[in-house]
Amino acid sequence: MPNAPTAIMPTYGRLPVTFARGEGAILYDTADRAYLDGLSGIAVTNLGHNHPRVTAAVTEQAARLVHTSNLFHIGLQEEAADLLRQATGMENMFFCNSGAEANEAAIKLARRLGHHRQIARPHIIVLDGAFHGRTIGALSATGNPKIREGFGPLLDGFLHVPANELSAIHALGDALADVVAVLVEPIQGEGGVRPLDHHYLQGLRDLCQQNQWLLMFDEVQTGNGRCGSTYVCEQLEIKPDVMLTAKGLGNGLPIGVCMARGEAAQLLGPGDHGSTYGGNPLCCAAAIAVLTTLRDDTVMQRARSVREVLLTALHEAITDSDLIAEVRGRGLMIGIQPRVATKEIVQRGLESGLLINVAGGDTIRVLPPLVMTDEQAGELGAGIANIINDIAEQENAL
Repeated sequence: MPNAPTAIMPTYGRLPVTFARGEGAILYDTADRAYLDGLSGIAVTNLGHNHPRVTAAVTEQAARLVHTSNLFHIGLQEEAADLLRQATGMENMFFCNSGAEANEAAIKLARRLGHHRQIARPHIIVLDGAFHGRTIGALSATGNPKIREGFGPLLDGFLHVPANELSAIHALGDALADVVAVLVEPIQGEGGVRPLDHHYLQGLRDLCQQNQWLLMFDEVQTGNGRCGSTYVCEQLEIKPDVMLTAKGLGNGLPIGVCMARGEAAQLLGPGDHGSTYGGNPLCCAAAIAVLTTLRDDTVMQRARSVREVLLTALHEAITDSDLIAEVRGRGLMIGIQPRVATKEIVQRGLESGLLINVAGGDTIRVLPPLVMTDEQAGELGAGIANIINDIAEQENAL
């Protein structure tokens, strides 16, 4: 791989590898070396690489029609919306290109609701440690000071509170009359794979009901089969008023959706919001293939079994159980918090042919595809354990 500077803005600390092709849970670099993909393009290729149904849908659609704009009806967009309605019970969908854009649409929905209620400065409650995207609105809602640093002034209208503390939200509701919504990730992904307490989420649903606030779930990372159901709110048995998704919906093609029900579904009309590329035929063909695969196949059931095999292999291969402080998450959204330094873990994984990630500063984030085999899951779990073992041995030798 060339070391010369490129014309790419250095917004990522890119790893020294370029991938040329993929198949299932395996990626191959330009030298044809195989890597076990425990990252899925950051929770995107939930159905793995080169999934036959997705590949066929995209190839066939690309040969027919790629783009027309939302000035016209898009049949595939309406079909994707119907599938999402069936899967979630949401009523209306706005299609965009990413999770950040879906969050931006939700922010506009909440503010529009406030103005309908004659609230001049509507506020949205958001959580410390949350991540909702890097556009200015989504960044303003993000609860990570490091990510926000250097991009002020950010938008006002967001009230940041600690996660899992209902009392903080009760206090805001009692003190302020301009709150219109609560926006949360059911599992904070970039924050270190930290699930919100189920009791807390139930309490949020009750509070929002009582105060006529919108409960908005950011399921950009948790959705599209990753946690073992189409969206994790199904497992939680908590229904939001607005739900956002992206990432795995296109299995690699850029598509996001802001879904709404009830009052929130009727807030936007012609001219209130838009997206040139959002919901184009090509991306919607991919989304339809993903949604019908999740609906018709048993692939989501793999989330539990792959998780169990991976974590069993991890615990069996670790030399000292105390080296792992905690394992968090749900389905194939796995956070492993080791008691060793994490700064070398991603590079060591790459050298071992394993693709993993660190989130929240101290958590190994593992996001395998649903199509990963048991053998591959065991290899990934043992490989992560061996990396932790080696780092612990090195630290102990110092």
